[in-house]
Amino acid sequence: MDYSPILNNQHVVPSPHVKNKLFVFCIMLSLWVYMIYCCVGYCSTVPVPNLTYGSLNRLENEAHGPESDSLGAHRDLLNNDNDPDSRGDEFDEITGEAKAFDDNVMSSFLNESKKLPQAIIIGVKKGGTRALLEFLRLHPDIRAVGAEPHFFDRNYDKGLEWYRELMPESAEGQLTMEKTPSYYVTKEVPARIYTMSKDTKLIVVVRDPVTRAISDYTQTRSKKPDIPSFESLTFKNKSAAVIDTTWSAVQIGLYAKHLERWLQYFPMEQLLFVSGERLITDPAGEMARVQDFLGIRRVVTGKYFHFNPAKGFPCLKRPEGNSKPHCLGKTKGRTHPNIDPEVVQRLRDFYKPFNNKFYTMTAHDFGWD
Repeated sequence: MDYSPILNNQHVVPSPHVKNKLFVFCIMLSLWVYMIYCCVGYCSTVPVPNLTYGSLNRLENEAHGPESDSLGAHRDLLNNDNDPDSRGDEFDEITGEAKAFDDNVMSSFLNESKKLPQAIIIGVKKGGTRALLEFLRLHPDIRAVGAEPHFFDRNYDKGLEWYRELMPESAEGQLTMEKTPSYYVTKEVPARIYTMSKDTKLIVVVRDPVTRAISDYTQTRSKKPDIPSFESLTFKNKSAAVIDTTWSAVQIGLYAKHLERWLQYFPMEQLLFVSGERLITDPAGEMARVQDFLGIRRVVTGKYFHFNPAKGFPCLKRPEGNSKPHCLGKTKGRTHPNIDPEVVQRLRDFYKPFNNKFYTMTAHDFGWD
């Protein structure tokens, strides 16, 4: 019988050369799997439908040009939390079943799950919160719900699990976010968010309170044309120049008073105040601050924005390719009514001490005076 080393030695030890090949093969296979995982994860988080359609139109409704000193007729292109764009209706209609199918496939592949938000845009109404949310949704590490949940002010009795179910699914390392502008001015909300998580990061988009009040009034008048004039709603007694601080359009702009309530539960380092004006004139600069605050990479930079000098606000664009920037869609914004300059000046005088206190509290001069 011929001698066979295979038959007589059942424990064959591979040569060092074979071992090296196997080792290199395993490393290459691992790298390919990792690259595919990263690519799929990135694609599932980048809100391409948002950028291409819905968010661009909503953003365009939120941008505005430089304010005039007289606060006369100008465009109101900032956040409108009662319109379909603030409810996220347009986003939901555009993405539809295709997005739901894609999310389900990706979620099962990446082991995604719904989480309570780690960061919330809490205000303010008519400040630019929709623009900020859509800018953030361009970031692959951000998952944000489009509609405003109003959990902590209107739906708190439904419980945290109801709230969690509203959130989009996210993978490990991604931040879940939502925005509801009325949170900042609702007295019960700070304690409720603290109860959910004392580590929640809070973002507030603020805007010149006089301009904000006029914008707020303009929105209301578009739905109720028969409401009294801005001037009559502003004063309890116009001859005595007594401002009616019970009117919500005026009350929201008392930023310092609202901030005092938040500081009873959260340290200042957990709040970021974003300038609604600079979000329009320098979106990349404000986005750098926001991304640093959230502890995420500076992905949304100047290459995502194209400033249109004719319209006076930034448009969104894809950083790759030569696609045309997307600016205003069908909705062009609302024209503000002409307000009596004397009323505007009285409002400015009224807000000035509150603004100065707010500057001191935040260590940030927003330049509204």
